[in-house]
Amino acid sequence: MNQMTAREAALRALERCRRDGAWSAMAIDQVIRSHSLDRRDAALASRLCLGVLQNSSCCDFYIDYYCSKKPEPKVRDILRLGVYQLLFMDKIPARAAVNESVTLCRAAGLQRACGLVNAVLRKIADAPDALPEIPGKGTAAYLSVRYSHPLWLVERLLREHDYPFVEAFLAANNEPPELTIQVNTLKVTAEDYKRALSRADIVFHEAEALPGCLSLAGGSIAELPGYEEGLFYVQDRAARTAVSLAGVQPGMQVLDACAAPGGKSFAAALAMEGQGEILSCDIHEKKLNLIRSGAERLGTRCIRTESRDARHFDKALEDRFDLVLADVPCSGLGVIRKRPEIRFKEEQEIRQLPIIQGEILKNLAMYVKPGGTLLYSTCTVLAEENQEVVSAFLKTHPDFSAEGFSLGGVHVPTGMYTFWPQVDGTDGFFAAKLRRIR
Repeated sequence: MNQMTAREAALRALERCRRDGAWSAMAIDQVIRSHSLDRRDAALASRLCLGVLQNSSCCDFYIDYYCSKKPEPKVRDILRLGVYQLLFMDKIPARAAVNESVTLCRAAGLQRACGLVNAVLRKIADAPDALPEIPGKGTAAYLSVRYSHPLWLVERLLREHDYPFVEAFLAANNEPPELTIQVNTLKVTAEDYKRALSRADIVFHEAEALPGCLSLAGGSIAELPGYEEGLFYVQDRAARTAVSLAGVQPGMQVLDACAAPGGKSFAAALAMEGQGEILSCDIHEKKLNLIRSGAERLGTRCIRTESRDARHFDKALEDRFDLVLADVPCSGLGVIRKRPEIRFKEEQEIRQLPIIQGEILKNLAMYVKPGGTLLYSTCTVLAEENQEVVSAFLKTHPDFSAEGFSLGGVHVPTGMYTFWPQVDGTDGFFAAKLRRIR
């Protein structure tokens, strides 16, 4: 049995994403593991799969321009892989991109399409400086095709921000995502763990204001030093910053109401130095198991879990917590860089979200002690899920006020901040710090 190539692995993962609706990260990881790809092929397969999903509309523009008839889905996947290599991967020779795509056609049992794939890709490869221009430059339609985001989303963003800002955001969404980890200071110092990474020849950089917050080029977390020993956990810098803004202290009673996969609970546990209690909740037992296993690996004993629906008020929790973390369900449009499939959501899928988010925020507010903090957060960048939800809440809850904070030396008097990939180098993320004043 021949070893699966990186391109075959990428094609298999793309097919699972298209046919089964699988998350790309999960699909490519399953293919890599089941066929035991070495590190080099695994990295290339991941890059190809992610890159095609990030640039599918742009690739399709050139495929459709040079195709006389609509290719079948699997052939389109192969063509996208070829076009992506030709347009976005400078280190792969054009001849190799074309020939390997034709070989991929044969390996997939699509000999009948070899001529089409060869012809389309050769036209692109032979005239890289004379390709047709995407029409409408300076319009939402152009951005939608060039950066492969749905037109409705581009138009929505342009209503709130200027054109260069939106273009920079869309471009940032198509950059290879970094892997950001947090050092578990309950077990190891940040300096000692950085030395362990250096000994393993792993390149990283550290966030200035967050000691122990390290960003790496990517790769498997299980292969990093100290994974089994629980010396780190994965969490984006924006989410970690949000927890820091909440002012977590040892001895606090904390509720993490929508906790899975557990990053904010873990960050709070480290800040509390194991003193106090964190109640981490989620509606799904499977996700609670992830939190429990993560807490056990990290050695954080102050976390306990319960299955709860944040939309349902529980009188037993009223006025009980010093801090409530409300990372509510959202559209996820801030993490497109890591989950490119999210960009393909339909507009109607998010229309009910602000209503749900407002209901959750109202319920969780009643669990905060007088003088306590409520941190509302999402991993989206749409104002209707963020500032508008918080502003509507404050209008009907005079016992709460937004509390200003400092971020990177800049004062944020509104108590609300949106992190943007192209500005902050993080996930797209929103955080609002609210104080119960009576």
